[in-house]
Amino acid sequence: MRYTLRSARTATLVALPAALLLAGSSVAFADDGVARAETNSTGFGMLGPVGLAAVALGIVGMTLGVLRQRRKARAAAAPARPVEARVDSEDPTRPLSPLRQP
Repeated sequence: MRYTLRSARTATLVALPAALLLAGSSVAFADDGVARAETNSTGFGMLGPVGLAAVALGIVGMTLGVLRQRRKARAAAAPARPVEARVDSEDPTRPLSPLRQP
């Protein structure tokens, strides 16, 4: 039963998008009888406000990435500070009295 259910699900997942693509591929006819108003203004093209914002965001992101990589490299190249050995034998985090187990 599981095999037939799995094969039916797989067939549905393959056949449904293919059927939708074939059904939506009809030819669209433009209505030539409708008059269009001609515009005198030129479009922004690639340098519109959204394009400029995207370019600025990309430049800021690349700059932050370069700074992060430099900071990482500087931290890796810095020599490690020596750790001082503690002279006293008492560990301040150790409990003062032994724990009693029930």
